[in-house]
Amino acid sequence: MISNERPSPYGHRQRAGGSPQPGMAEATIKAEKIHIERKTFVFSLKENPRGRFLRITEGTGGRRDTIIIPTTGLEDFRHVLDTMIQVAASSPPQAHAAAVPDRGPF
Repeated sequence: MISNERPSPYGHRQRAGGSPQPGMAEATIKAEKIHIERKTFVFSLKENPRGRFLRITEGTGGRRDTIIIPTTGLEDFRHVLDTMIQVAASSPPQAHAAAVPDRGPF
């Protein structure tokens, strides 16, 4: 065991980007794939015994990152996304000599 790998006091810890708990069946209801610049996004509406959710997977250069949104939060997610689209459309991009990544509110 590597020194920074410690067993969780809460039981089995899932790896980042790993599959769901062993034995938990998922049914895909709908899936769409889009390509934007060098990235591929896969949107999968799925269902398992715990409920329905949207899984968004970003693929870039052999690496994948995933977010999962329960369907109960899709309206809120859409509202935030619509707001971001409106702001992006109404304000021109700014040229930066040295781009500094926005760390956001977190």
